[in-house]
Amino acid sequence: MSIYKRGKVYWYKFMWNGELIRESTKQGNDRKARNMESAHRAALANGLVGIRERKLTPSLSEFLKNDFLPFGETKHAAKPLTLRYYKQGCDMLTKSSLGGMHLSELTDQHAQEFARKHSSLSPSGVNRGLRTLRRALNLAYQWGRLEKPCKVGLVAGERQRDRVLTENEIQKYLAACPQPWKDCAAIILDEGFRPGEVFALRWPHLLMNDDGTGLIQIVAGKSKAARRVLPMTPRVYALLLARHKAAGHPEDGWVFSAPSNPEEHITDGLTKFQHRKALDEGKVADFVPYVLRHTALTRLGEAAGGDVFVLARIAGHSSITITQRYIHPQADAISRVFSQVGTKLGTGKAASENKSIRVEDPMALKSA
Repeated sequence: MSIYKRGKVYWYKFMWNGELIRESTKQGNDRKARNMESAHRAALANGLVGIRERKLTPSLSEFLKNDFLPFGETKHAAKPLTLRYYKQGCDMLTKSSLGGMHLSELTDQHAQEFARKHSSLSPSGVNRGLRTLRRALNLAYQWGRLEKPCKVGLVAGERQRDRVLTENEIQKYLAACPQPWKDCAAIILDEGFRPGEVFALRWPHLLMNDDGTGLIQIVAGKSKAARRVLPMTPRVYALLLARHKAAGHPEDGWVFSAPSNPEEHITDGLTKFQHRKALDEGKVADFVPYVLRHTALTRLGEAAGGDVFVLARIAGHSSITITQRYIHPQADAISRVFSQVGTKLGTGKAASENKSIRVEDPMALKSA
């Protein structure tokens, strides 16, 4: 008998014809749990029940259309780029051979076959479909539509955003940038905002003092931590003041309104062309716009002295695990830390005597 306790109730598991049978007895009594396991084994042996009575699951296409996309439209109503990402992933999956398969049939092997058939796309393009599949299957499991979760691996080689621009690259890039992306890029480089956070700025979110200082409030974002208030740098204050004056000192409205519709703010649909123009005319090696934020956070991390908690507040991260990507301690900073520790520990008679040991001679440590 193979029973075990999970929480306050007993479960049993055993193998039957090469398949794992696992059930909760919903009992806190071990003897009753063993009896229930015995009854299940007997029923299987007598052919009274199937190997495993699986719940009837919909096809992947049906689940994406009837459950996943409606959930996404509600969940990500304020995040059009995220919603578009998942819609594109759903379209890829629906048109593939996976679309007609039932959720309970899908495995990582099918996911990797999907990746192989779409190998002509970039790794980022393939992973768009795989991430959508992984998210859909996880939700199906959470909602009780699947009996067990399914792991979906991503393909390697996806372009990373960990490049840090040099000051020379930044100057050439900004000099070649058309407006309004030029001002957006400058704000990202100084404040470390996400591009979408800059696009969604409204005039009431800005506090501009007469003494040349100001604050920027981010009222929405990827998580609760994304809602934050940061001080303006002098460059950001100057460009926002000029933009406010040029717009006629509005009290409301978008800071970066769409040229074709002032009721909407600009999106990456417009700025990606201006970004490409800045790269080509500035003769700067290719990078994605998000590298501007990575560059800013890396520089801010150095200014913060490697304090990951301070940088997490600036970046709007909900986890310092993400923030640690931007902390790149240099050799002199590491030496400075050990020097400070050594100074604090190097007090007293014993430490004073140890100062005579020559570090260059390893054998001196043995004879000391």
